[in-house]
Amino acid sequence: MLKIAIMQPYFFPYIGYWQMFNAVDKFVILDDVNFIMRGYINRNSILLNHSAHKFSIPLKKPSQNKLINETKLNFSTHDKENFLKTISMAYKKAPYFKDFYPIMEEIIYYNNDDLTAYLKNSFEKVKQYLNLKTEILLSSEIHKDNTLKAQARIIEINKKLNAGIYINAIGGLELYDAKSFKKENIELKFIKMKNINYKQFNNDFVANLSFIDILMFNSKAEIAELLEQYDLITKEV
Repeated sequence: MLKIAIMQPYFFPYIGYWQMFNAVDKFVILDDVNFIMRGYINRNSILLNHSAHKFSIPLKKPSQNKLINETKLNFSTHDKENFLKTISMAYKKAPYFKDFYPIMEEIIYYNNDDLTAYLKNSFEKVKQYLNLKTEILLSSEIHKDNTLKAQARIIEINKKLNAGIYINAIGGLELYDAKSFKKENIELKFIKMKNINYKQFNNDFVANLSFIDILMFNSKAEIAELLEQYDLITKEV
């Protein structure tokens, strides 16, 4: 059965997001919903000076009244250079810095001010680096009833793609009704990340950082193992 996941695009999201990405055949970037202010779409954290350091990529007049795919970057070349300097400062002594940093440069210098296109490109580059097989789609390019909201919209996308299994983040456990999915012959599952731990220099482990941290401290083989460290939970109908 075809497995899909649907999520708003985030900038180098934490590993739980990537576990969900890797667990499905098709990953739908939910770009035709409202932008979330102060969320993870353009913000995250890296390890800097032994603790979590927040970063963000600048946007042009972001608003929760705009769709994600209507939102533009305000990421100048100077800003990109400064961002990469911060990444280099944080991770230049990490074991896989030399492996991933050139990809990081390609991602950051990608010449497109459309937020959706910019984030989609970052997913494609990481996917290619890690040899992941998941197909990436945009919800805005799926012909569907765009008047539908919340769960109804998610079910509609599943139906349009002929999905048999829909995998959602564990945070949606209370939001979705398994009976409604079953009525449409879709199996609803939730992904729950196991306890993830790996060596970050010689400091105490700092969890739930951007995927940048995973890429800098782990080999491709180690990341492949980390991406499998989850449980799939079925909600009772």
